[in-house]
Parts: sequence; structure tokens; C-alpha cells
Amino acid sequence: MFNKNSSAKPLSPSKESFGTIIDEFTEVHGRLVSSTSLRIDGKVIGNVEASQENNISIAIGKSGSVQGDIYAYRIFVAGKVTGNIYCSERVELHDGAEVTGDVTYGQIGVEPGAKLNGLMIFRNKEAAPELQDSVQIFQKDWQRITK
Repeated sequence: MFNKNSSAKPLSPSKESFGTIIDEFTEVHGRLVSSTSLRIDGKVIGNVEASQENNISIAIGKSGSVQGDIYAYRIFVAGKVTGNIYCSERVELHDGAEVTGDVTYGQIGVEPGAKLNGLMIFRNKEAAPELQDSVQIFQKDWQRITK
């Protein structure tokens, strides 16, 4: 049924440019909100967020790790993510990626060697409303809590 094919091709390299890079010697604690494409080669403990309307990409490099949820238009993972991924366009899990959490996506690419321990949730743009940014979710929760 499943044929081990040693000629499996890796995903095509993306042509992304990143306005912000968190290097492998940097550790961030807390909510990280980016208004430009972001590459993480270090460690982030907290949610990583980018507006999905502005086509912002977030990449987790091989040495990068995120312990929290990720919200973005496009997400590339080659490192570790412990949390849910909410992506309105495309998620790519590259060789060496380790994701522990659910992945919500419009399109997905998975290379051999990537690990996912969670649900893969297809988001049909026609049938489902737009994913909300975490800021909108926070504001709704805050209004409910403060009533």
C-alpha cells in the first residue's frame, strides 16, 4: 500500500525574504507580534503572530523552536513547534520539522522526515470564515472576561 520511494523530492525552496530574524543565540519570552516576515532560528516561548491579511510569512529554521501558537498567512517549519499552527494560506513541514499540536491550513506540503503529532485541519475558504487573528480572539475573550 505504501511504497518506500527513495526518490522522494524535497519541497521546492521558497523565495521568501525576511524583514526580521531571531538568531540562534536569542531567546524570546512572551507574545511576539510581527508586521513583517519573520524567521526564527532561536527560541520563542509564547505565541508568534502576524496579520494574515498582509501575506506575512513565518519560518522556523532547523535550530529554531516555538513553544506557543503560531498565526500567519504562510508558515514554514524546519525546527520544533509545540503549539497549534493557524495558517490561512500554506504550511510547509520540512525534513527535520517536529510539530506537536494541530495544524490548520489552506494548503500543506510535508517532506519525508517531518513529524506531526496532532490533527491536520483543512480550512476550505469557501465553506469556512476567515481565520481570526489572535488579536481579535484576545479582544473577544477580554470583553467576555471583563463583563
